[in-house]
Amino acid sequence: MFRSHMDAALTEARAAARRGEVPVGAVLTDPAGRVVAAAGNRTRELSDPTAHAEILAIREACAAAGSERLPGHRLWVTLEPCPMCAAAISAARIEVLYYGASDPRMGGVAHGARVFDHPQCHHRPEVYEGIAADAAAGLLRDFFARRR
Repeated sequence: MFRSHMDAALTEARAAARRGEVPVGAVLTDPAGRVVAAAGNRTRELSDPTAHAEILAIREACAAAGSERLPGHRLWVTLEPCPMCAAAISAARIEVLYYGASDPRMGGVAHGARVFDHPQCHHRPEVYEGIAADAAAGLLRDFFARRR
């Protein structure tokens, strides 16, 4: 039975915003649909430009699995992954990517680098975009409006 985990990803994004981070959240599920990792952006908190929600969730899930690959896993993320995160999704062999808001400026899946379309991409997940896109985009709009 299919179950969306975008609400949990949105919860992670809201928590990131409360920490002063760009509100992006990610949730990883195993082949049985159990949540194995959840994270929000922590680039400022950790002083780490790679501490995007997707990267943190992938690291946590790989550590728990004792493997650098996550076959059969599904990733739910509130914003279209950037090229760095898309490359990590490919390297981890994540089976399915669901994302919310599109990112025409910095996205790496449907925009910009289009990492999964590149001939050197070794693994291409199934991709479903626009899941709770309005809610995800709203979080981002509100966050950046408050910062101006």
